[in-house]
Formats: sequence, C-alpha cells, structure tokens
Amino acid sequence: MKKGLRGFLDRLEPLFARGGRLQKFNAIYEMVDTLFYSPPDVTRGSPHVRDAIDLKRVMILVVFAVTPCLLVGMWNTGFQSNTAMALLGVDVAPGWRGAVLGVLGAGYDANSFYDNFVHGFLYFLPIYAVTMAAGGFWEVLFASVRNHEVNEGFFVTSMLFALILPASTPLWQVAIGISFGVVIGKEVFGGTGKNFLNPALVGRAFLYFAYPVQMSGDAVWTPVDGFSGATALGISAVEGLQGVLASGVTYSQAFFGQIQGSLGETSTAACLLGALLLVYTGIASWRIIVAVFAGLIIPALLFGGMDSGNPMLAMPWHWHVALGGFAFGAIFMATDPVSAPDTMLGHWIFGLLVGALTYAIRVINPAFPEGIMLAILFGNIFAPIIDYFVTRSNIRRRVKRNA
Repeated sequence: MKKGLRGFLDRLEPLFARGGRLQKFNAIYEMVDTLFYSPPDVTRGSPHVRDAIDLKRVMILVVFAVTPCLLVGMWNTGFQSNTAMALLGVDVAPGWRGAVLGVLGAGYDANSFYDNFVHGFLYFLPIYAVTMAAGGFWEVLFASVRNHEVNEGFFVTSMLFALILPASTPLWQVAIGISFGVVIGKEVFGGTGKNFLNPALVGRAFLYFAYPVQMSGDAVWTPVDGFSGATALGISAVEGLQGVLASGVTYSQAFFGQIQGSLGETSTAACLLGALLLVYTGIASWRIIVAVFAGLIIPALLFGGMDSGNPMLAMPWHWHVALGGFAFGAIFMATDPVSAPDTMLGHWIFGLLVGALTYAIRVINPAFPEGIMLAILFGNIFAPIIDYFVTRSNIRRRVKRNA
C-alpha cells in the first residue's frame, strides 16, 4: 500500500506541474504522507506524546476526532433555525444566506436533513473563515518576527474556537476573540507548547466577559431575528429538570445534540465518539477524561438527593453530563497536552478538580449555569502547581526508599 499510494501521487505530480499548481500539490502530498507514514522529522519538544508521532499528525487526528461534533452541530444549527422560522412565520432567510440556500435548492423544512445541514453550514462557514483569517494573521506575524515555521497548532485552536461560539456571534467579535486567544493566550508566552492556558477558551472567556449580551441570554443561541429561547441548561438553572422536560426536551435530544447551544458542543454522543479516537491514538489522556466526568458525577450523586430548593442541586448526574458543553470541554479542552499536567497522578487530580469546579459553578452560581469553561481555565492555572507537588512527593518517597 505504501508503495502504491506514493507511486500514485508521484504519477499525479506532472499533471499539477503543467497547470502551475505544483505548490498546492506538494502541500497535499505532504499532508497524505504525514498522515499515513512516519515522517523523517519528529517533534522533540512539547507538546508531545510518548512515541515518534509529530505535531502535524496529532493536529490532523484531533480535527478528525472533532468532525462528528462539527457535523452534528451544523445540522442542529440549521434545525433550530428552521424550527424558529416556522414558529415566527418567516419564509426566507434574510440576506445572502437566503440567496445561497435558493441556489443550492435547500428550503426551510426542519424535517429535512439536507435543509438543516446546508442552513447550519452557512452559519458555521463565515465564523470559521473569520477565525482562520484573523487568527492566522497573528500566527504568521509572530512566526515571521521569531523566524519560526507556522505550525499546525492553530488549525485545531481555530476549529475548537468556532465550535464553542453561538451561531449568532457577530463576525467582528469572532475576530477580536480569536485574536485575544492567540496573542494573549499563547503567543505572549512563546507560542505553541509554551502557553499555560487553552487559547480557544481564553478567547471564548474574553468574549463572554467583554460582550455578555452577544454571548449569553435567551436570544443568542438560535440565529433568527426576533426568536428568543433559553438553552436547556439555562432553563434547568431556574426551573430544574421539570422545567427542561416541560420545554419539550427529552434526554435523547440532549444526549445526541438536538438542543439549543453553541455551534458544535451540544452533542455528548459525538464528543464520546471523538474521545474514542483520541484515546485510541494516545493523543488524549483517558485519565483526564475519566477524572473530569467523575469529578462532576460523584458530587451529583452525593448531593443530588438534598432538598435545598436549589434546582441545579437536584439535577441527576446523567442530565448534568448531557446538558451544555460539559462533554466537549472534558474531551477536547481539558485534555490539551500543553495546558494540562504532565504527571499521571496530576492527570487524576486535575480532572477531578475540573469536574468538581464545574459542578460547584453550576450549583452555586445560577447566573453562569455552564461552568466547564471557567473550570478548565482554573484547572490550567493550577496544573503547574499540581505537577510540582506530585513530583516533590515522588522525590521524597524515592529518598526514603534509598535512605
């Protein structure tokens, strides 16, 4: 297979050369070669995994892992938009989206997979394009100043950042958010492998606190003018599980992602599917994923039966897992090898801390029912301290054994 695939690509090279597209062909060749075969140059420094895999292949596999979330998110965004338009009696999407939908032969039927997917794609595409353009500008600028190559780390950051935004986010805010995440969250510390915070979450947190009107509330989750509807997690913070059920949301809809929320983080099932690939390839630490889930589930089991009048305290653990972006954060954000601890015991401590903080924020602070974003950022801050004390503890035990 190795000889056959490379031979096929070699035979294509003269065709691309005649059309003046040799540079594009070389980029495709390099991508295929890196994905399927061991490259001659491998990553020696952080971020790293425990084999000869290089940074480019890691990033490509992460993109593959997050693809189910992307696909479900685009369909769900279109489904929510088409459903809201039917309720409001709107026949055609405003602006250029309506024209493009007409050209592509897509309508506004919430029961049509094609209509929903294309409609949702037209909301994701401009957000992702602006993210790539604005963030890529800063990546190229800093790489030029430092005389470094532009690495593939931003490719994953841009994808994750776009998926954790509401579909109605203004594009100028998208540009500001990714710029803040890349520059302040990563480049000021030296670039990829040297940041202690997740850049995508830094950009999202900046937008949340700088522009709360466009990042929270009932009118931002479905990108249809005049439509207002709270997320299931927002409803649960006020009315509890009974309010969620009364709104018509079933557990299967919450688990598979047919609810209001950010572009790509509503489907727990899609996140778990991506987790299988990340864990199988050794890119993500299964210890962190399990610990984050345990950190949320254990206190939910311990305190779930308390009759305190707090609706979030009475929320069952399986609903906590399915609502909001918990699964997306636990699998794709908390496992970032740069901002998470390096030690094995540190993985468990970090994950339990993130999960427990998520539960505490959801229960104690009803104004911010999500919790996972801030929990991961707090966990990132404590990751070096966790590694320090774990390392010191190991050294002390070793000294005692050899004394």
